[in-house]
Amino acid sequence: MPLRQIIVALLLTVAAAAQVIEFESGGLRYQTLTKGGVTVMWAQLPTHIPPYSIVQAAISNGSPITWTVKPEDFTFQRQDGGALSATPARNVVSGFVDKGGRNDVIKLVNAYEQGLYGMTRFRSTNGYEVRRQAALAEVSSTRLKAAAAASAIVFVQTKLSSGQSTDGALFFANSAKLLAPGKLVVRVAGEVFEFEVSQ
Repeated sequence: MPLRQIIVALLLTVAAAAQVIEFESGGLRYQTLTKGGVTVMWAQLPTHIPPYSIVQAAISNGSPITWTVKPEDFTFQRQDGGALSATPARNVVSGFVDKGGRNDVIKLVNAYEQGLYGMTRFRSTNGYEVRRQAALAEVSSTRLKAAAAASAIVFVQTKLSSGQSTDGALFFANSAKLLAPGKLVVRVAGEVFEFEVSQ
């Protein structure tokens, strides 16, 4: 095979490896992208809990290197040039302690579980299910229950060894129900993952 054909084949392979794939699962529209062995997958949740628009995200580490991932790795870039960073997990949980109500908890848990359990292409080793079981302690305060639910659902800083994965909800301070139009940018594992977000 001539060198030119080999180079073209390699370039096509690299381009195909870095292509965003879209699919529907559990009533949600997901986008996924793999770079350097790390896969990022996400979907907007239809639930809006003021002041947040909520995104379900999952990261799987198929690389040989251990990586740390955190909510602050996710940024939504608006078309007008503005940007929203995902709110740190501790701030989300604190907000639910201060203002969380029963209806917020029900909406959040239902939306997140509907998406998570409908996701047939992803199995988390270190995500919501593990955190949910740890947060099931009986508490009488509605606000504490809201905070416990949020702490199980929220995407937290996690160290992922090779073969591990995590999932969680990302909270973007946003008055609108959905993030759109713009671009979701994820900076993780030494790579930049970009996803177009339309209406």
